[in-house]
Amino acid sequence: MPILYILTVAISVFFIVHVFRTGRPYWWAYVILAMPVLGSLIYYFVEIFPNSRQEHQAKKAARGLVRALKPDAELQRRVQELEICGSMDNKMALAEECEAVGMYDESARLYRSCLAGAYANDPQIIFRLAAAELMRAESGETATLLQRLEQEHPKYKPLEVKLLRARLLEKTDPPAALTLYEELAPIYTGLEVKCRYAALLRELGQETQAYDLFEEVVQHAKRYNIQHDGEQEWVRYAKAELKG
Repeated sequence: MPILYILTVAISVFFIVHVFRTGRPYWWAYVILAMPVLGSLIYYFVEIFPNSRQEHQAKKAARGLVRALKPDAELQRRVQELEICGSMDNKMALAEECEAVGMYDESARLYRSCLAGAYANDPQIIFRLAAAELMRAESGETATLLQRLEQEHPKYKPLEVKLLRARLLEKTDPPAALTLYEELAPIYTGLEVKCRYAALLRELGQETQAYDLFEEVVQHAKRYNIQHDGEQEWVRYAKAELKG
């Protein structure tokens, strides 16, 4: 019993200190003092949990559960929205959802339909279409779209465009892709480039360099406590490659 009492007091003190350190309304301290256990729980879920890492993880888990139970639910919702309103935003949203479930033919068709009227030369749509065409293994179309981006919109996401070109070159000219990855690795924000660079090095038989790069990715993520979902996927990929 004394241990439980001490623990309750410690938790209450922790949250009261948190109230004053973070500039929350002082009346929270009275709530916590009046109801030590319940007050602390209310304070946590009202003031701390929203926008915390735990909330993001909970939302991610919930989305994963929905997808597992109804894998096409989001896709169906996007289709219904497009049927109600054929706006550019709804077309783009449906195209992105098609990509997420691997329907690259449909996503490419939707992106191409967006390249009309005022959006006929929109760099974002051209970029997304190029990415979809790459996933469809349409190297010629991808190359044409990338060239169009580089010539007509040279300031649009130059590093992302270079990354897409490097991915294209992996299929058509691996040594040239290697050179481009080497150029991008020190300046590209995120772990994707280093992972793709390492994977290509391994594919070309440069095992030691590939291992060092994968190890660098894992250590970097550990050092900076990287938690972003997209980056974590590349960390898991690097770890799997190191084990392999």
